[in-house]
Amino acid sequence: MVPIITFIGWHNTGKTTIVSQVVEHLRERGLRVAVIKSTKHTGIEFDRPGTDTHTYRKSGANAVSLMAPDQFIILSDRPDMNLTALVHRFFIDFDIVIGEGFKHDTKIPKIEISTGDAEPLRDQVKRVIATVTDRQLQGDNVFKIEDSREIADFIIKKYIDNEKRNGEIALLLVNGKKVPMKGFVQEALAGTVHGFVRTLKQTGEDIEEIDIKIRLRS
Repeated sequence: MVPIITFIGWHNTGKTTIVSQVVEHLRERGLRVAVIKSTKHTGIEFDRPGTDTHTYRKSGANAVSLMAPDQFIILSDRPDMNLTALVHRFFIDFDIVIGEGFKHDTKIPKIEISTGDAEPLRDQVKRVIATVTDRQLQGDNVFKIEDSREIADFIIKKYIDNEKRNGEIALLLVNGKKVPMKGFVQEALAGTVHGFVRTLKQTGEDIEEIDIKIRLRS
């Protein structure tokens, strides 16, 4: 489904700058890109006091959204789900999701930004698949700080192109957690749901994607 890759590194290593450059290159290639940033800080001001959205949040609303001609913003309590579940719940319509942080998420591939004399994180966390550095490092997929376009090309080749060739056709989340399914199970599930939906009125002829959510009654 939606490829996810996150950039990690110690504080002040230039993560935001490099991520912004990579996102720009991905957008130049016509991709729809979402960015999710992880932070340890709390109480960060997003909407200004005195605005309607701030008033609604102060009233105790768990989520407040703003729809304007040029943008859609949603403010919510921290969802109790991991990054993969978060992406498949809210960002399913994007071509790729780029994260900043989330170094302890063991299932997400990571690109480490390692500058100066900081100790590399690739020996401490799982699934570091590339390194961006201003030092001379040995190993596969090592990029220089100024190689943002090459990093974008690496992501496209490894995740976007591969997803188009071998991507999942069905995704199952149970209680917010992804359940792995073999190819024939995905095909069976997708075919069953597609066949049922086609019998319903007002679904149209050109069905390309179906989203379904089931809440079981106790």
